[in-house]
Amino acid sequence: MTAEVFLVVAMFATFAIGLFAGFPVAFVLGGVGVLFALLAEILPNFGIEVFAGVNFIGFATDRIFSTLTSYSLVPIAMFVFMGFMLDKSGVAERLLGALARSLGRTPGSLGLSVVAIGVILAASTGIIGASVVLLATVALPALQRAGYHMPLGLGTVAASGCLGILIPPSIMLIVMSDQLRLSVGDLFMAAVIPGIVLATLYVGYLVILALLRPDLAPADPKAGRFDWAAFLEITRALVPPLALMLLVLGSIFWGIASPTEASGLGAFGATVITIANGTFSLRTLKDTCTATAKTTAFLFAIMFGATCFSVVLRGYGGDALVEELLTGLGWSREWLLILILATVFLLGFVLDWMEIVLIVAPLTVPVVVAQGFDPVWVAILLAICLQTSFLTPPVGMALFYVKSVAPAGVTTRQIYRGIVPFVLLQLIGLAMVLSFPGMALWLPDLAY
Repeated sequence: MTAEVFLVVAMFATFAIGLFAGFPVAFVLGGVGVLFALLAEILPNFGIEVFAGVNFIGFATDRIFSTLTSYSLVPIAMFVFMGFMLDKSGVAERLLGALARSLGRTPGSLGLSVVAIGVILAASTGIIGASVVLLATVALPALQRAGYHMPLGLGTVAASGCLGILIPPSIMLIVMSDQLRLSVGDLFMAAVIPGIVLATLYVGYLVILALLRPDLAPADPKAGRFDWAAFLEITRALVPPLALMLLVLGSIFWGIASPTEASGLGAFGATVITIANGTFSLRTLKDTCTATAKTTAFLFAIMFGATCFSVVLRGYGGDALVEELLTGLGWSREWLLILILATVFLLGFVLDWMEIVLIVAPLTVPVVVAQGFDPVWVAILLAICLQTSFLTPPVGMALFYVKSVAPAGVTTRQIYRGIVPFVLLQLIGLAMVLSFPGMALWLPDLAY
């Protein structure tokens, strides 16, 4: 084993140790990068020559500056603001009541309403924490009152709230576009149909289960019949978020606005909806701005550390080592892609999406893209795979969000049982997009 290979392995091992020791991810990434850059400066004194060194810290500084000032990352703050402001607007509460009433006493009606709201929130926010907590707060008491099988209700809430990681405007897709040097607009358009496919799989599962086992997903006994009043109620509840979706995604799709400009329109639109619903106040604005600043700072801090880590890793030849390992297997390009997706899926059990996008994706995606695969399609496959990381224990963030606001008596075991079918449905959706690339590439091709 050469010195460079040993140091690459040691970098990943040190990162893993620091992460599981409980240190903040940003500090671990940046600290390991600086440590190994300094180490590379010392090693030549012992007769060990490596390519990395303190000079890479200067290079990392340039990379960090170019990353943090990247125009493609500007939408993050505005989309985060849009998500938190919409959270304050009361849209979800009105939607759940309207949808539950419109579906009447149909078995599984509340579960279907949760999925529908999850899709609307996903296309209006892109903030997983806000979506999951909001859905759990609003829907879990109603599901409990209706007599839903609790693991099923918990799984439905967690999975539906996570749709925002894929359905645009997704913060993850913005970060991925910057790391993989792809167009944000292309990724947004490519993710629309796969996101709808996942939501459709959820709906199909709930409908079939409700028909086979009505006792697991009963109708709300307090639900009324669908009438003209119910139609007007659901129309009033749906128009504002749908208008916001059209404003943001429509302006991007038809080329009226760039993703950066659309994010500003979305932030303004969410504020207007909050004012119209009578829930806006100076306190609301302050809380939204504070939450936006904290979330954005957290994301950029991780990018800061990951950039330092990846620059030093490349200095040791880490990217070349990964490429050599993958191509040296002698597998076909299809199996290489499946191997990378399987690796990302397994890493999702122990790592957050941010570390995978910033560290793993730039090392592995170029290898399969060089084999002739469309980079946008590969990025969407990776995004679907990463969505499972929010639901897989022990670090699935959606599980913690649900547990934090779940009614008394809900156990972690119930949450784990509930998410298993939805993780399997996500893998089915991944297999569908893997088998039919047009599901991801049709909209970008149509736009051009």
